[in-house]
This record gives sequence, structure tokens and C-alpha cells, in this order.
Amino acid sequence: MAGGRGGDLGPSLAGYTGFSIEFCTAVAVPPPCVTAKYKAEAKATHLNWPVESQFKLQQLCLSMWEDDILIEEAWAGALIAVYLAKRGFKVDVFEARKDPRKEVAQRGRSVNLALSVRGIESLRAVGAEGLVTALGIPMHARMIHSHSGNTTPIPYGKKGQHLLSVERQKLNNDLLTAKLQELSGYKSYLYNNMKHLRFDFSQEYIPHGYKELCLAPTKNGEFAMAVNYLHIWPRQTFMMIALPNQDKSFTCTLFLPFDQFDKLKTKEDVLTFFKAEFPDFLNLMGEEKLLEEFFRNPTGPMVSIKCKPYHVSDKLVIIGDAAHAMVPFYGQGTNCAFEDCLVLNGILEKHNNDFGSALQEYSRTRNKDVESMCDLAMYNYIEMRSLVTSPVFLMKKKLFNFLHWLMPKTFIPLYTMVSFSQIPYKTVIDRSEWQEKYGEVIL
Repeated sequence: MAGGRGGDLGPSLAGYTGFSIEFCTAVAVPPPCVTAKYKAEAKATHLNWPVESQFKLQQLCLSMWEDDILIEEAWAGALIAVYLAKRGFKVDVFEARKDPRKEVAQRGRSVNLALSVRGIESLRAVGAEGLVTALGIPMHARMIHSHSGNTTPIPYGKKGQHLLSVERQKLNNDLLTAKLQELSGYKSYLYNNMKHLRFDFSQEYIPHGYKELCLAPTKNGEFAMAVNYLHIWPRQTFMMIALPNQDKSFTCTLFLPFDQFDKLKTKEDVLTFFKAEFPDFLNLMGEEKLLEEFFRNPTGPMVSIKCKPYHVSDKLVIIGDAAHAMVPFYGQGTNCAFEDCLVLNGILEKHNNDFGSALQEYSRTRNKDVESMCDLAMYNYIEMRSLVTSPVFLMKKKLFNFLHWLMPKTFIPLYTMVSFSQIPYKTVIDRSEWQEKYGEVIL
């Protein structure tokens, strides 16, 4: 399979009768081109694809045999590869990058993962949860930091409910290890993309960017802040967050409008800004270290992507960020991608591995859920940067938690439905709307 980030339209796929799944973690134009041909001794054949499903062969074809499943590697790619291998398919995984386990870990371009029930259950279904959950640090609540440095915890849910803070690089390495134990092949190739006719696609870049900072352990080798929390510095139109790592550091991320990032040009600008907005964090990190990381690490954009359909006949399907990249504010990007694998596996089981029927149903039913999650992720940025400081919001949260205690199956808070259940995302929004109306009447 070939895939990537851009491309054109074209006539056909030559000699391809297998099936491909595409997974990308940073997609600008979906879905990718799939190219393949039999080895020299095999007879070449041509698929009669409809006009709206035509592709252009863009690079060197990859060698494969009939009945292979080719997958581009990424987190969702690694996981679905394990699912399909367990279903008895011969799976080949193609990766454009070098083996990340052999590369030096690079900081500065990622937001830590907040793994929740959807992701964990998707891993558990193939026995991979132990590897990954061992990497995580439980976060039982948000810890809100005021301008004065006072902190207030806001629990995520009931006692025992928590998110897992996981470093992206470690998760990627462990999933790759788990995958290689299941698969018949792992290859590395470079490739390009394609565009697809009659394919609905939209992307929205938000006006905020992000910059990663690392808060190191103390001189005594301990965490610099309380460990089992997702720390938030909400400042109405922007915010900073910090998630704990196993090496006792915190991965911190500043989310700020680009026009404000543009004003932070000098050391004095940065120090003045942090002294005014995050004085307690500045005291913990130190001026010298802050300035070093602030000017070294890039400022990244954030995009939300929606598209449909996700499949082409019985030949190709996109899942994960290739189908629904979302902003990181609900911590559901990876959880949603992992759940894609669980959902697709269940539909394949339902249709007895009939890819034609399974992919059509997956594309139709999954789209409404993941697009709902993209919308929820946008909303949660407002909640995290602003609403968590509102007395009315906090009062409503306590009311909803009480109603959930009183009627646990009837009334479930929005965050609980998203992070601590497997209720379909579209159903989550529908239930939340009537619960909000009910809560407003009581208040």
C-alpha cells in the first residue's frame, strides 16, 4: 500500500486484488493512494474501478500477493494490524518512517495522551492493554491553577475513575512491538497520496497554536507538582496544561492564539507574559530553562478534519486520524482511533469477513459518531480554558454528579459518557442535550 499527504487523480490500480487499510496521524488531504502489483511471474490484471474511485499510480509499486492486507503504520494501524492478524489474515504493514524504537526520542512536538476507557477496552480486546497501561500514570482529576498560584482539584468522575497519562513515543514503541509479534511482515517504504472524486472533505484550522515545554523533576528527583492530576492553567482565551510522565517530569503544553504567539518575540516578552499569566509555573521551571525551551520548540497548528465516505468498495478504508483528525482538548484522538479498530473488527465479525458489506456499514455508522467527537473536542477547549473557573459551571457539575449518583443509568454527565463509557459519541451528544435542558430547569 502507498499513502501519505498529497496527490492527484488518475486512471486505475494495476493488478491489485487485496485489501488495504490506511491510518495516518497527521492528514491534510484524504485518503491515500493504494498501489500494488504482483511479482514478475504473476499475470497482471486491471480493476474496472468506477470513475469516482479512480487512482493514479504515483510511485514504485509494492510487491504483494493476493489475499494480503496492507496497512500503513501508525497507532491505529498497529492496532488494527493485530486485530486482523488474529482474524487469520496475512497482514503486511508499510511505514514511511524509520523504526521509532531505534530513534532518539524527540520532545517538543506532541501533547501527552490521556488514555481512557474506549482506548483501553480496544486494547484489551486483543490482549494489548497490559503493555500500554503499565506506561501510564493515573490522573483522577483536573488541578486548576489560578493566577495567584492557588490550586483546586475537579474530579473527572466517581471514585476510581481516572485517565492515564501516556507519553506518545512510549505508546508508539510498545504497539509496534506488540504488532510485530503478530504479523507476517513489516516493511518501510516512501510514498505519496491521492485525491478521490465524490469524496466529502473539510478541514478547519483553529486560530490557536501549541508549544510544548518540559517541567523537569526536582533536584531530589521528585515530581515538581502533585502527580495524579491533569494540571490546567485556564486563562479564558488561552491555557496551559501539564501531564505527568514516568520519569517524574511533566509534559506541558501552552495553547495560545497565533497572534499572541507572534507578540512573544524576545526573552523579555516571554518572561513578562509568564510572570503575568503563569507565575507559579515560572517559579517551578525557572527562567533560563523556560526561555531555552520556548525558543527551541516549534509552535504547532491544530486542525479538525471531517470526511466521508471512509471506504472504496471492498478495497480500501481509512480509520484513525486519516478519517477524523481532531483537536486534542478532549483527549479522545487516540482513544477514538483505537475504538475504530474495535468497531471495525466487530462489524467484520458480524459480516463473516465480507469486506464489501462490512466496510459499507462501518463507513455509514462510524462517521456520525466520530464527527460528533470532533465537535465535542472543539467544545471542550472552551470548557478547559474558561468554564472551569465559572461558579455556575462548577455548580452544574456538582448537580449532574448528584443526579448521576441518584440515577446512575438514566443521568450520566457528559465527560463520564465520553471518557468512562463506550456509549456511541452521537448518542452521547443526544443524551447530553436533554440532560442540559433538565439541569437548567432545576437550576
